[in-house]
Amino acid sequence: MPDYPDDLIRDALNASRVVAMVGASPRPDRPSFGVMRFLQSKGHRVYPVNPVCAGETIHGETVLADLADVPEPVDMVDIFRRSDQAGEAVDAAIRIGAKVVWMQLGVIDDAAAKRAAAAGLIAIMDRCPAIEYRRLGETVRGPAPA
Repeated sequence: MPDYPDDLIRDALNASRVVAMVGASPRPDRPSFGVMRFLQSKGHRVYPVNPVCAGETIHGETVLADLADVPEPVDMVDIFRRSDQAGEAVDAAIRIGAKVVWMQLGVIDDAAAKRAAAAGLIAIMDRCPAIEYRRLGETVRGPAPA
């Protein structure tokens, strides 16, 4: 697991009001389903992105086909894709001007993380924001209200 300073993770969570979740699933047994609900409970606006189930609804949000379809600026792109597919989502995050790319547990693409960092994004791999919230406890306040 890559090592990231707690301050970096805390800042990424606190600054990310709008999250686009690539690979979001409407299936309750999938990790993205629970993580989306958790992030919403912490005050994040989460847009699910998955071309396979575009038009369906997850936790009150319509699933979008593409990151470019998110109707407002995206702070964080949370990636629930295999490592060999993460680079495509990272490149899309760079194109839309996201500030953070967050690759979920088990998702590692060093080249994509380097591209993101070179473009000025914070890149976090092999971590889950829900787990980091719990680990960091009260030191993470979540995003400021819009």
